[in-house]
Amino acid sequence: MRITSRTERHPTLPGTGREATAHRDAATSASLTRTVVMGTLGSLMLLFGSLGVGWLASVSSLRRIPLIMWMRFETVGVVVSVVVLALGAMLLVRQWLRLGQKLRPWGPESARWVLIAIAAWAAPMLVSIPLFSRDVYSYIGQGRVMANGLNPYESGVSTIDNFFQLGADQLWAESPPPYGPVFLWLEQLVVLVTGADPDASVLLFRAMCVVSVIACMWVIPRLARLHGVNPRRALWLSVANPLFLTNFVVAAHNDAIMLALALIGTYVAAVHRNWKGGLAGTTLVTLSVAIKPITLIFLPFVGLLWAGRGASWPRRFAIWALTLAYSVALLALMGFVNGFGFGWVSAVSTPGTVYIWYAPIGLLGLFAQLVGSSWGFNGSAWMDAVHTAGTVLSAAVVVVLMFVGRDAKLFRRLAWALAAFVLLAPIIQAWYVVWLIPLFAISGIRDDWQVDVLFFVTAFFMVYAVADQLDVFPYLDLNLFAARVISALVALTYGIYLWLLDPATRRVARPPRGERATSPVL
Repeated sequence: MRITSRTERHPTLPGTGREATAHRDAATSASLTRTVVMGTLGSLMLLFGSLGVGWLASVSSLRRIPLIMWMRFETVGVVVSVVVLALGAMLLVRQWLRLGQKLRPWGPESARWVLIAIAAWAAPMLVSIPLFSRDVYSYIGQGRVMANGLNPYESGVSTIDNFFQLGADQLWAESPPPYGPVFLWLEQLVVLVTGADPDASVLLFRAMCVVSVIACMWVIPRLARLHGVNPRRALWLSVANPLFLTNFVVAAHNDAIMLALALIGTYVAAVHRNWKGGLAGTTLVTLSVAIKPITLIFLPFVGLLWAGRGASWPRRFAIWALTLAYSVALLALMGFVNGFGFGWVSAVSTPGTVYIWYAPIGLLGLFAQLVGSSWGFNGSAWMDAVHTAGTVLSAAVVVVLMFVGRDAKLFRRLAWALAAFVLLAPIIQAWYVVWLIPLFAISGIRDDWQVDVLFFVTAFFMVYAVADQLDVFPYLDLNLFAARVISALVALTYGIYLWLLDPATRRVARPPRGERATSPVL
């Protein structure tokens, strides 16, 4: 007769329970490790694809590396680069989704995994050739203009010899930069340090962006806690998001610096709702404005934080006036120091007919142009009228949100105010969307249609980016249009699979009950 052990007769004894828990924890850890590794593989594929179709200056010494020469100047190499790039981008999107699914219900231990994922996925991007945008090369050109003692708001990058060889888009040849004085100084500093070497300059601009990403990693969980939102989930929604990493690390957009300063400034104003916090917050947001002026939208909401809870309307107006005066004084001081005054105002307010097809106002403006031209009118004027109407409407939304809404919802109101300027603009770039994600994440994105929207937006802009921004040698059997079609088809097919067929991610596979924010404690 077989003798049954005591543990076998009582499988729920503490010892056995601990073993089951340990086994379950090990399985969870292995599953999360697999997700992080697969996401890192996607990031490595982005790195590999960037060697063939990433933006590389004509004078870059990297062009003489045999592997890069094959990937750039042979048709097969370009096709391989495009396919690997598209697959890597969408694989990263999938693993970002899987990470969020596996970390529910977002206990304290999930913070470690989100940080590990961000570090692992960002690491290959640090040395990637720029993808999805070539604006970083325009930064070099504008830095050269500054280093030569010229006014970049009056002199385009083409005023300096060899500008096109250093990677800048011809669109910047005579265009003034829409950046404030602080970023002009940073551009000049990079050029002075690197001697305008394009590869070294890209790495230095990227280093600034990485520091800014780290700053966002610090402030976003703290802002989430102020709203009673799970800080680990907010960090996953925002910084771990592939759109965030690709635009702020791979593309090295200066928006990373702008956003970090604006978020830290509003956090300081929210934590210290007094004169000290108000001045410090306004200073940081003004520095953000001096990178890119769009964050002027933050100032009235910083003023409301400064005014305090339940402030009277006379006090609010007084603080608004003080906030604006202090910010304008700081910007005037910077303009006096660099000698350019408020030249950036004319640079960002110059009207134009630039639009993009998926922006609602851009599409409506195009329709107005076609209708106006077909009726014998000035179609371009009709398009400009639609674009102007979008700007006026977005400004009206900001004004309404300044006056209407509860104090505890200030950050949500700020999110919608910024969203109005993004969604009602004739052109919406992927990095514009990245401005919005942290603000909505810290004030609560539910596990229902809201996270579905974020998934769709992330996937859409990843598909668009891998197809739109490719550097393809013009003398190949494969032209740029064909390369874009291949990339779009591969990425779109993968995206449709994720949404409709993948058993793990279709419709985001959300749980029955979503997370809701508790009452904010601002």
